[in-house]
Amino acid sequence: MSPYEQAVRSIKALMYTYAECVDLARFNELGELFSHGELTSTSAADSGDGMSGDDVAAFYAATNKVHGDGTLRTRHVASNVIVDVAEDGQTATARSYFAVHQGTDALPLQPIVAGRYEDDFALVDEQWRFARRMVIVDQIGDMREHLTFDLSKGDVRYTDYVEPE
Repeated sequence: MSPYEQAVRSIKALMYTYAECVDLARFNELGELFSHGELTSTSAADSGDGMSGDDVAAFYAATNKVHGDGTLRTRHVASNVIVDVAEDGQTATARSYFAVHQGTDALPLQPIVAGRYEDDFALVDEQWRFARRMVIVDQIGDMREHLTFDLSKGDVRYTDYVEPE
């Protein structure tokens, strides 16, 4: 396998690990994915203001509804993944789509939100890491069983849900 192919494989695995951490409510691991980068969203009050590391973990823990089985009862599905690795092999970008499905005792299985990810990656100590993930929400369905706030209103502020240290 060429270095380019190995980089693409590793980056895709990182992208899919994000989805797994969210679905399984492994928020500390999710925060670790952003220990060298930031998570931003067009739903944020200031989309240029991102969160990193422990802040990501704290925000997700404070705003995602964990159900009786210890998960969010969601499945984040990423598709149409396009990865571009820089010629020097030290940075990369990716674009992809996502759709989140959820089924709970109160909500039949259905898509609840869809959008796009725009990602930047960096090779840190020979491991691909998120440098930045922009979450772009395009469509919103019934989110009452997923989040503690109304995503459709936008203007989300970290400090509205997590006490600053």
